[in-house]
Amino acid sequence: MKERVASGITLLIFLSAIVVFNDSFPTALNIAISLVSALAVYEIISALGLAKNCVLIVPSIVFSAIYPLIPLFISQQKQLNIVQQAAYFAYTVVIFGALIFYHKFLTFREVGVIYSMSLLIPSALGTIINLRTFGGSHGMFYVIIAIFSAWIADTGAYFAGSLCGKHKLCPGISPKKTIEGVIGGFVLNIIAMIVFGYIFHTVYYEYSVDISYVTLFIIGFFGTIMSILGDLSFSLIKRSCHIKDFGEIIPGHGGILDRFDSVIFEAPFVYFLVQLMPIVL
Repeated sequence: MKERVASGITLLIFLSAIVVFNDSFPTALNIAISLVSALAVYEIISALGLAKNCVLIVPSIVFSAIYPLIPLFISQQKQLNIVQQAAYFAYTVVIFGALIFYHKFLTFREVGVIYSMSLLIPSALGTIINLRTFGGSHGMFYVIIAIFSAWIADTGAYFAGSLCGKHKLCPGISPKKTIEGVIGGFVLNIIAMIVFGYIFHTVYYEYSVDISYVTLFIIGFFGTIMSILGDLSFSLIKRSCHIKDFGEIIPGHGGILDRFDSVIFEAPFVYFLVQLMPIVL
C-alpha cells in the first residue's frame, strides 16, 4: 500500500511538472507521451516473450515513440494527417514484411497483437496532445481532466473494493475487481470532476469563464465506464500472456501499461466528447 501511494504521488508530481512548464516547455507533454507509448509497447512485446526479436521490437518501438512527436514538427492539420497516415502505412509494410520473411519463426497471433497494440497505444494517448491543442488556452485543464478522470476512477474502485468489496465483477478476467469497487469508482470520479471544475472556475479562472458541470458529470460517469473497460481489456491480455503485471517500473502499480491502460480508453472519449460539449464555455 505504501509503495502504491508513493508511486501515485510521484506520478502526480511528474504530471504537475508538465502542466506547470507547459508554457515554457510545451514539448514536455509530447516527449512524455512518446516515452509512455514506447515503454508500454515494449512491455507488451516482453510479455509475449519476443523482446529479443529485433524485426518486431525495433519498428514497433520506433513508431510508438515517433508518432506522438510528429505534431511538434508539423502544425498544419492537413499535412499532419498525411504524415501520420504515411507513418501508419510504413509501419504496416515493415511489420507484415517481417511476418512474410520470418513466417517460420513468427505467428500471425504474435504479430497481430504487437501490431494492434503499437497502433492503439500511441494513437489513443496521442489524443491527450490533441486535447491540449483543441482546448487552446484551456488545453492543459482538458488534459488534467482526461488523465485524472481515469486515475481517480481506478483509485475509487481500488479503495472501495479493498474496504467493502464482496461481489466479484468479472472473476474470469480480473478476480480482484468487485461491484462495490465499481460503485466507488463512479462516486469518487463524479465528485472529483465536479470539484475540479469548481476549483478551476473559482480559483484558477476567477469566474472569468463558465464551466459546464454537465460535461464534467458525463466525464465522471461515462469516463468511469471507459476506465473500467480499459482496465479489463488489458487484464484480459495479461491473462492470455499468463502474467501478473506488464512490468515493475512503478512500485505498487506494476508497469507503465498497468497505470495507463485506463487512460488509453479515457483520453479519446474525453477528446471526442469535449468537441461536442466543451468543458470551458
